[in-house]
Amino acid sequence: MSYVRFVNVTKRFGSVTAVDGLNLEISKGECFSMLGPSGCGKTTTLRMVAGFEDLSEGEIYVGDRLISSPEKNYYLPPEKRDFGMVFQAFAVWPHLSVYENVAFPLRIRKLPAAEIEKRAADALRSTNLSNVAQESPAALSGGGKQRVALARALAINPDVMLLDEPLSSLDPHLREEMRFEIKDLQRQYGFSIIYVTHDQAEAMALSDRILVMKLGVVQQIDTPFNVYNNPINKFVFSFIGLSNFLNVLRSGDKAFPQGCDVPLPPNLIPPDTLAETFSLASRPSEIDFCAESDNNGRSLRGIVRRKAFLGEIIDYQIKIGEGEVRVQKSRRTPGPEIGETCGLILRRPFWYAGTE
Repeated sequence: MSYVRFVNVTKRFGSVTAVDGLNLEISKGECFSMLGPSGCGKTTTLRMVAGFEDLSEGEIYVGDRLISSPEKNYYLPPEKRDFGMVFQAFAVWPHLSVYENVAFPLRIRKLPAAEIEKRAADALRSTNLSNVAQESPAALSGGGKQRVALARALAINPDVMLLDEPLSSLDPHLREEMRFEIKDLQRQYGFSIIYVTHDQAEAMALSDRILVMKLGVVQQIDTPFNVYNNPINKFVFSFIGLSNFLNVLRSGDKAFPQGCDVPLPPNLIPPDTLAETFSLASRPSEIDFCAESDNNGRSLRGIVRRKAFLGEIIDYQIKIGEGEVRVQKSRRTPGPEIGETCGLILRRPFWYAGTE
């Protein structure tokens, strides 16, 4: 059931359109991520939900409540929206104890002392901070400070939690740990999450659905599985996961990798709808090696330019004509050495108009 709803939402800064005609529905209890490069409009969208930015056009609803509409000259102030919000910067007050940081927004709301005590204690317990309640946040690690920010947001019992790059300042281990904690808190409290990030792994791990945005325009909205496996266009393919793009030129009834005099094998047949130049896309993890003498005309031929050990995987860079592709295989899988010619079988190729 739709809970947060955007209707033709547009935001302009002078002549620049940061968000262009956004129509979106987010369900109650859903974790919804907005993903895209810097400047794509995802943070601006979150700020409009929070009430920190006015809309240029359109309307935003939460449940059956209208919260922003320039056409109706209606704007609900941020403090009346009752959203929890966690920023990239921890935004905790070092002169207040952990407990007082969490209790502060409740005191601003002038709640009864007993309710403040209960809500703050519950939020601290849920974020494993009860044992440091009287300490200064300055004494905590980065992960501890981020838990304080989460506890403070939880204490107001929000229906919607807005998270703006909340883990980007943490080290990789803490970041992974906090992902699971955020998801556990959502299950416990049942709030909706709108999560802004440029980190694909965070979005994939946390989200029920992902919105991929480019220059203020929605490119695709779908489950993490479908966004990764069925990207709607070249931009989404390039932005989600590791990607290869090999420029291909059509000549008669054959197609050649750019700079290569050997045509693509028969199992790599580009669609007839593509023009004379296009891109052959693939994932590094979805390419298999085969011996050059053993390929039965099914593979691309390339030369290994680089081979890097990355722990559980070996990362290869393969030269094909004027282009290069990456291949990633398990360290337990035998592979070619630098300088060797090898065959490559693309298990799941994609085709896109135009070249890089």
